[in-house]
Amino acid sequence: MKVIYILWLRQLKRYFRSKSRIIGALGQPLLFLFALGFGLGPVFERAGEGDYLQFLVPGIIAMSILFTSMFNGIEIIWDRQFGFLKETLVAPVSRVNIMLGRTVGGASVAIFQGVIILFIAFLIGFRPADLSGLPVALLFMFLIAILFTALGTAIASLLEDMHGFQLIMNFLVMPLFFLSGALFPIQELPAVVDTLVKINPLSYGVDGLRGSLLGVYHIGLSTDLAVLSVCGLILVIIGAYLFTRIEA
Repeated sequence: MKVIYILWLRQLKRYFRSKSRIIGALGQPLLFLFALGFGLGPVFERAGEGDYLQFLVPGIIAMSILFTSMFNGIEIIWDRQFGFLKETLVAPVSRVNIMLGRTVGGASVAIFQGVIILFIAFLIGFRPADLSGLPVALLFMFLIAILFTALGTAIASLLEDMHGFQLIMNFLVMPLFFLSGALFPIQELPAVVDTLVKINPLSYGVDGLRGSLLGVYHIGLSTDLAVLSVCGLILVIIGAYLFTRIEA
């Protein structure tokens, strides 16, 4: 547990020391939030779907957590190239604990990014249906962050080239985001799109966030929690296994 705590603390220190990283990670979510929230808001309202900003905010929070979590895996490749990873791996501690520490640290950073987006959303007019849903929303942020940080770690453990990681992320992250229901309602979709949405674990995170903040679940609270928990556990196990086989 001490190793996990130390690595968790190291991840947080590394994050907060880089102001450019904090600002850069907020750029794309804020662009989507303002451009789509206010740009498509009138169209969404005329279609009889209500306030689009209210609908959009949970999806943008999930987007911020997804991107931050997945790209946390780049740090493994970066540390490998500069020799920092070798110093960590030769330490007389379990590699599983090292992986868990990095995962929890990366997830904490991603959750912090999501909380910043939520705070900014409050400033521009977003209002949750019930403040009592905020703890549940934080739980969903945690589950999303753990799941995709573990996935990013697993992928990074298989690669040595940072460019290869970015290529895989572009083919994986964007489809995960766009097919999660973050930007559009998931009811009455074409069969193919509906199937892709249902097999996408982020869809359950977006639905959980939207339900906890707005009080409307389209899939269901228990289903959302179960899918995210099971997928997160599976990916943590896979990520831990692949990390134990990594060669610095």
